Parts: sequence; structure tokens; C-alpha cells
Amino acid sequence: MKGLSITALQKKLKQNQFAPYYILYGTESYIIEKAISSIVRYALNDEDKDFNYSVYDYQETPVQAVMEDAETLPFMGDRRVVVIKNALFLTGAKYKSKVEHDLSTVERYIQDPADFTILVFVVPAEKLDERKKIVKTLKKNGEVLAASPLSGDSAIEWIKDRAMQQGVFIDADAAQYLSSKVGNELMALVQEMDKLALFVGEGNNVSIEVIDQLVPRTLEDNIFSLIDDIVHKKIDEALRTFYDLMKQNEEPIKILSLMARQFRIIFGVKELFAKGYGEKQIAGALKLHPYAVKLASRQARMFDEQELFTLLDRIAEADYEMKTGKMDKQLILELIMLKMAK
Repeated sequence: MKGLSITALQKKLKQNQFAPYYILYGTESYIIEKAISSIVRYALNDEDKDFNYSVYDYQETPVQAVMEDAETLPFMGDRRVVVIKNALFLTGAKYKSKVEHDLSTVERYIQDPADFTILVFVVPAEKLDERKKIVKTLKKNGEVLAASPLSGDSAIEWIKDRAMQQGVFIDADAAQYLSSKVGNELMALVQEMDKLALFVGEGNNVSIEVIDQLVPRTLEDNIFSLIDDIVHKKIDEALRTFYDLMKQNEEPIKILSLMARQFRIIFGVKELFAKGYGEKQIAGALKLHPYAVKLASRQARMFDEQELFTLLDRIAEADYEMKTGKMDKQLILELIMLKMAK
């Protein structure tokens, strides 16, 4: 279901074009919070917020009490903003509520909403149940904003735009690298971009090296680095990374599992490249971040198919040995890394 973008919403709000109610749905909390703050900012004066801005949780407050508040005249102001979070009754999800709700009060209200109230439904779900009459009515007379996570390409563009707003530069490769490390959740990207921009300073470049320096490494990053060192016969560096992971109390079985996953990715990338697929097509087919495909494709060149089969067999054998207690788990991993590096 297509709805407003956050930019389109803000443009309407700036022009004092307010809807009687809004549905903000999706899993991207940053966009939802930005939409709420924009509605409040343009609808209410600062001095009115204490009296005319209310936030309720559907799981804790009867919906009929929320509708009663929505019908209450604003105090010393022109408008009220009433937000109801976790409005899961607009989805097809089954849920248990701590309180009893009378949804007929919502149905009556949206047929004849108060002209002084802006009612905001926040739905933390990927989609609404458009079969429901209440959803159809809300869509017809209100505004809908879908807060969906960024895709790979849109995340890169968002990062570049954010950098421009902060007066710094970041190229597509570095933006893709940051996205691969942080993910596409906007709140996390905002925090990391703010930190990176502050570090390099206005007018300067956010490089992959700076990202490596400032953005915390994940376990997956360390496993990729470990495998990359093995691939390039840097066994001392691979073992150093491994011992660091042991000091961090990472579970050997989990490390082995992630190693297996990375070699399966390498195998899949190699196979699809041989069939003529491009990097974007491979990313879509394997449900991977494009940067992960780019890195895996480099590693794939170091192996033929038979070598990858042999490595995956060794990992499967090591997994069996770990789970049956045949040998110390750390020793098993050390031995398999030494074999891989030969």
C-alpha cells in the first residue's frame, strides 16, 4: 500500500495541511518518530504541548479513553495531538491485550472526527489488514505513511545525502561498506554518520579506513577478516583474530558455524558468477548485502569448486567432532584453520 513519504508529509505540514488522522506503520522506528515529531512541531506551539499533546499505548490504555481525549477541546490552544502507539488492531496479527477495548468508539470517531484533534495511529508492523472496514475508512479520510527499512541502493543514497547535509563527503564504496557493517536501520546509521562526520570535520572525506577505525567490528566482520587472512595464507593474523575472539568468550561452535556460512556464500557467489549473474543479481538471489557479494567474489577467485567442497566437508567434520566432544573445541578450530591455510 503506497502512502506518504516523510518528505511529502513534512511538506504538507509546513503548508498547514493537516489530516484528521494519520496511520504510521512499519518497522523503521526512526521514520515513525520523525513523523510524530514533525506533526507535533507544526500542529502545536511549544507552550501548548504540555496541555494538548497526549501519547497512549494501546496495550495499556482502553481505546475508548483515547477517543474521549480526542474529543476533548484543546486547553489554551487551537489543536490537540493524540498519539496511540501499538495500534495492532489495524493489522491481522493476533495479540493479547491487558485491557478491554471498545473498538466501536474508534469506528464512530473516525466517521465524524473532531476538527480540533489530530489523531495518530502508530502500527509497528510491516503491513495493515486492508480487509478491515476501519482500515479502509482511515485510508479514505486520513493519511498513511509506510516506514519501511531502506533497501541496499536507497541506504547508500541516504548515507550520501546525510553526509552532504553534514558538510562531509563519502563515496559510493564507503557508503556501501558502512551499510554492510551497520545494516539499514536508520537510527543506527544516523548515530554512526553523526560520529563519522564529527570525527573527520566539515569539508573532509569519510573513507573506508575511517569507518574501520570508528565503527565497531561485529563478530561477522571478524570471521570475514579471519577467512580473508586464511585465503591469503596469513595464518598468523588469522590465529591472532581467532585468539581475540576466544578472549571475548565467543563460542567456538558459533565461530565454526559463521565460517561455514561464509564459505557457502563464497561457493554460491562463484557458482552464480559462472552462470553470468552480476553482483546485484547475486545479492538478490542469495539475499545478501551487495558489499558482502563484492568481497566474497574476491575470495571466490582463490578457490576452485572442488577446494570449496573439501573445505565445507572439513567444517562439517569439525562440527561433528565439537558436538560429540571428541576433542577440545578450540584445538579443533586451530587445526582446521591450519589445514585451510596449506
